Amino acid sequence: MIDKRLLSRRFSEHAKTYDAYANVQKNMAKQLVDLLPEKSINHRINILEIGCGTGYLTRLLLKTFPNAAITAVDLAPGMVEVAKGMTDEERVTFLCTDIEEMELNENYDLIISNATFQWLNDLPATLEKLFTRLTAEGSLIFSTFGIDTFQELHMSYEQAKDKLQLVIDSSPGQMFYSLEELSQVCEETIPFSSAVPIEITKMEKFELEYFQTVREFFTSIKKIGAANSNKENYCQRPSFFRELINIYDKEYRNESGVKATYHCLFFKIKKYDQSEDNSGIQAKYYT
Repeated sequence: MIDKRLLSRRFSEHAKTYDAYANVQKNMAKQLVDLLPEKSINHRINILEIGCGTGYLTRLLLKTFPNAAITAVDLAPGMVEVAKGMTDEERVTFLCTDIEEMELNENYDLIISNATFQWLNDLPATLEKLFTRLTAEGSLIFSTFGIDTFQELHMSYEQAKDKLQLVIDSSPGQMFYSLEELSQVCEETIPFSSAVPIEITKMEKFELEYFQTVREFFTSIKKIGAANSNKENYCQRPSFFRELINIYDKEYRNESGVKATYHCLFFKIKKYDQSEDNSGIQAKYYT
């Protein structure tokens, strides 16, 4: 379980350094823009953005949809303040709230979220809530991190536990879905029916970052506020982390530096107008 108060505090504390370190998240935002519905670009549409952070994707949306109204939501007040300061546009309404607790009273043509859903404690319930707020031809588009994210860290963590013979059930961070697992969550959560034809597009992409040292990698995570925010305890012995760093540096260093893998998942869930002939579109999947 994610400790939302701790998560909010950490992201707020590092809001001013986020953009300098969030290179992968920016690339993911650009990929989401490529999935946007082109025929809506010049229309007056209503957009909900979840986890707006410093507003990087928000500003891309403003450029892409010149006539759209955007509600941008984030859990961390520090992030919202930075986003407001960098986004001088009356078409955007910023809200500091938890999407899992937020009551939605409007319908949206587009609901979009970049690198945020991994912080939700009940993703299925949130997906269901969001889907019911899509308009007749609305789209839910999101990216999140997959199961192979930071695989080097997780494997080094397990090896260090084994080497020091530590019998603890812990992890250096939350667990992520595979592409197939997340597809299944969507399929089981979203109410497929012949009355509401739906098309799901999914894809995955791996991004690699390299650092001079393992500690530099840890610093990059800290500087975007993405350190471990689980409620459960994890091993914090200095001797354990020295061993973890030694293993990481030995096993995952090459000529480019110490490697860190980001496993990026992208989903687009598109509704189709019930009044149109959309037979054969229901629940199609494309990899």
